[in-house]
Amino acid sequence: MNIPSPQNRPELHELLAFYMEAGVDEALAEEPVDRFAEMAQAQAAARPASAPEPSPDRRPQAFVENSPAAPPQRGPATAAVPDEAQAQLARQLASRASNLDELREAMAGFDGCNLKFTAKNLVFADGNPNAALMLVGEAPGRDEDLEGLPFVGRSGRLLDRILAAIGLDRNSAYIANVIPWRPPGNRTPTPHETEICRPFIERQIELVNPKVLVNLGGPSAKTLLNTTEGILRLRGNWRAHMTAGGTTIPAMPTLHPAYLLRTPAHKRLAWRDFVEVKMKLRSLS
Repeated sequence: MNIPSPQNRPELHELLAFYMEAGVDEALAEEPVDRFAEMAQAQAAARPASAPEPSPDRRPQAFVENSPAAPPQRGPATAAVPDEAQAQLARQLASRASNLDELREAMAGFDGCNLKFTAKNLVFADGNPNAALMLVGEAPGRDEDLEGLPFVGRSGRLLDRILAAIGLDRNSAYIANVIPWRPPGNRTPTPHETEICRPFIERQIELVNPKVLVNLGGPSAKTLLNTTEGILRLRGNWRAHMTAGGTTIPAMPTLHPAYLLRTPAHKRLAWRDFVEVKMKLRSLS
């Protein structure tokens, strides 16, 4: 690793600018913590005390060769990560919620997902829960975390324009995310985090019971449509989301607004998808 010399070290404002670009926008503690030192201390504490030098073995050689092998030494036991236990608890809490208010309360009181402890707010939903159209993204970003609402930043403004293009707005649609808490630095949620949060969004869809579901981006489509296909292969093709109660909801996978901001040439693809959504809504009304 190249360590910059004192003359070439970046200024404080350059470091802060780098952290902002990387998505670091707050400190988790007042003082820095040396995790490497903590790890070294834990390993030292777990290491058994050195045993005295054994005296030369004076048993007959045949006895030594036929002696059973000593059992292998095991390292310190580590606690298992309770991912499945937390996912099971999430399933129980979600199934008990008889309406959206109860579901939101259950999610607010749920401590089984580590993302909750670094997020500022629970980002539950926005829009009209009685709407025929429900849109589901992946996870909140910085702006959404600050306001506690999904799709309120640049991608949210683009989504508003997309909805307006088919004659809808946030009063005639319902918007949520698979993950209700912002991952630190806008990183991709892990599969464990997604599985822990999955029961909540599935129950949310079931309670809203929209006529049409739109999956915004690959992670939403893969999670809710149980597929491993990429979004560019999925988009534009009607799929089906099956609720726990057995209701089948037509689902349209499409490109996430954040992706469209990075790849404007693909807006035409999203436009085709939303024209299909508009026609589907018209046929079901």
